[in-house]
Amino acid sequence: MATRRLPPEELYQACALDALAFDTTEQLEPLGGMLGQDRALEAIDVGVNMADADFNLFVLGPPGVGKHRFLHAFLNEQAAGQPVPPDWCYVENFDDPQHPRVLQLPPGTGQRLRQDMRAFLEDLLLALPAAFQSEAYRTRQQEIEDEFNRRQEAAFHQLDEEAREQGIAILPTPSGYTLAPLRDGKLLEPEEYERLPKEEKARIEALIDTLREKLKELLRQVPVWQHELNQRLKALQREVTELTVNQLIGWLQERYAAIEAVRDYVASVRQDVIDNVGTLYAAVENVDRENVRKLVDEFVQYGVNVLVDNGGLRGAPVVYEDNPTYQNLIGRVEHVAEMGTLLTNFTLIRPGALHRANGGYLILDARKVLANLYAWDGLKRALSAGEIKIESLERIVGFVSTITLEPENIPLRVKVVLVGEPPLYYLLKALDPDFGLLFKIAADFAWDMPRDETAVTDYARFIATLQRRHDLPPVTRDGVARLIEHASRLAGDREKLSLYIDAMADLLREAALHARRAGSEHIARDHVQQAIDAARRRQDQYRERLQEMILRDIQHVETDGQRVAQVNGLSVIELGDYAFGRPSRITATARLGEGKLIDIEREAHLGGHIHSKGVLILSSYLANHYAREQPLPLAASLVFEQSYGKVDGDSASAAELCALLSAIGDLPLAQHYAVTGSIDQHGRLQAIGGVNEKIEGFFELCRARGLDGRHGVIIPAANVPHLMLREDVVQAVAEERFHIHTAEHVEEVMALLCGLPAGEPDADGNYPADSFNGRIQQRVRHWLDLRRRYASEQRGNDDKH
Repeated sequence: MATRRLPPEELYQACALDALAFDTTEQLEPLGGMLGQDRALEAIDVGVNMADADFNLFVLGPPGVGKHRFLHAFLNEQAAGQPVPPDWCYVENFDDPQHPRVLQLPPGTGQRLRQDMRAFLEDLLLALPAAFQSEAYRTRQQEIEDEFNRRQEAAFHQLDEEAREQGIAILPTPSGYTLAPLRDGKLLEPEEYERLPKEEKARIEALIDTLREKLKELLRQVPVWQHELNQRLKALQREVTELTVNQLIGWLQERYAAIEAVRDYVASVRQDVIDNVGTLYAAVENVDRENVRKLVDEFVQYGVNVLVDNGGLRGAPVVYEDNPTYQNLIGRVEHVAEMGTLLTNFTLIRPGALHRANGGYLILDARKVLANLYAWDGLKRALSAGEIKIESLERIVGFVSTITLEPENIPLRVKVVLVGEPPLYYLLKALDPDFGLLFKIAADFAWDMPRDETAVTDYARFIATLQRRHDLPPVTRDGVARLIEHASRLAGDREKLSLYIDAMADLLREAALHARRAGSEHIARDHVQQAIDAARRRQDQYRERLQEMILRDIQHVETDGQRVAQVNGLSVIELGDYAFGRPSRITATARLGEGKLIDIEREAHLGGHIHSKGVLILSSYLANHYAREQPLPLAASLVFEQSYGKVDGDSASAAELCALLSAIGDLPLAQHYAVTGSIDQHGRLQAIGGVNEKIEGFFELCRARGLDGRHGVIIPAANVPHLMLREDVVQAVAEERFHIHTAEHVEEVMALLCGLPAGEPDADGNYPADSFNGRIQQRVRHWLDLRRRYASEQRGNDDKH
């Protein structure tokens, strides 16, 4: 077994210009639909066209692949051919004001009804004073009052005549009435009354008592007559009001005769106006026309709260709610402070996104919904019930501090589309039993697509689409080729193309900037490369500082000479959307022991679970390879030197094993190589991530110190399809100043590092002495002999005691 040195042509998959049959993207037709997302599009098509309420969609995929843009375009296209949903309004419930009534109206009718009701109220407030101040009304009112006065006067006159005939006068006083005797038509003076005989006094007093009772009965009758008067005046007032209202409301009844809900509402308004005309008239009795218009807003009970106005739509609504709080989804009832008290009415009911999207589509970011308190529960409750119930959070959690309204529920027919990342979808699927019942369609957006001849052509059209969408200069054929090559680099696989649309669009726009600065009318390959290099430079400061620390020997990473138990490992540091490779020094120690392998990173709580798994695998490899029929008599330790942060992943397990084998066999290892790759229990190398960044990270360091033709990186053979290295790395390999080797087994890596062959075991399992396996085997046997000797000496000492 031996490593294979890769030729330059295997390090980068260029895009053949012959495959691009155009000069610039001006000659290409824009790409319709979504590039490489057939699976997701099929799912979205099914979800949108399923009429059942529980077939809502969850669109999953990484950010930046164009999910939102496509959804809006697709749903708008679907919605354009669908009927416009009705308007929804809230109006006063005159029988129970705490439960406002909901009106479902044809599109555009809500605003018209609101304006018509306002016009009706203005007319009414102007007509009422005119009606009650008219000559006919005042004449009839005066007649009724005169009749009352005549009746009252006649009754008093009759009693007064009766009293006078009997010699008694009925005299009004400030506190009521008093009765006094008469003589010859004149009041009898008290002195004269005292001189009267007792019999006469008794007669007069008896008459006064009788008349007093009649007077009392008459006075008791007056309120009855007054009530009768009031009732007749009210009846007159009602008659006039009915006549006035009927004249004004007739056109409303005719205009909305075909809408039963409005018909009933107008009838209830008519009845309430008639029942409460006194309040209305008192407010406008002495107010002119201009001020009447201002008073209209005070009579909110006759207004119309247009919750949803679909009059301007041309199809079903498509709503995206960027801030999906509970209130923004379900709606709310607002309050106003007045004299230190919170008050509300039906005009303060505000719609939520579900109201606006009712009859159409609602797009929500799943993460934002889940991050807002009670928003997810409110959404599920509305979808499950098939109606929107506006309920305050205080009532839901049981902390009702103010009197609020309970509006009628609104029937809900909406298709909800949640957008989120795959882990969130699978968490909801596993942890929320309601989720699968309500969101039955998953549209999974891919992040890459195969790079074949058809895909390259489609990708070129996709670039043309981006160029036109952002109004950029045309892209030349070699510029398109460089963009396609970069798409493979973003995908981390030269046989794939990245579908991160946002990243490609940003790169194209920056390349256009460089083209304009160069005075070019087209975006060429050089301009794309300038944009790539500029983007890397903007974010490269941290990598440069790490490399500077290595070059100044603040951090020790050797790229020359040989060292025992020391290997250059490679890791990737990700900072947002930027990643770079970092060389790290991995060291090991080995000594006589009980077979324990110490992972210092794990012991220091800096190693992640995957890294710990990798160390356990290489421990298993050692035991299986060198001590299958005997204990492994060593104690060893592994560490990433000068690493002060979290270490995770198993991509360094091949380098760690080589360092450990070197420590056991006392084998010097070449430091001009770096190693990356994970291993299985049998020593086979397995593919790792970030291979391009890792190679380039070690290349940068070696180039800074001076490439001498010996430097290189050893990678798993399985990673060859992932290679899309920078041009300077490929050039260095072509000039044999840098090398990239592939290996399939850790023994190939070890042989290249130490310069000794792995060796083939004989029938007894012994390796040749001049192989690195033989050296390691000899050291293991030596430790076994030492262990037996120490054990024997210990037993002898025990016997002496």
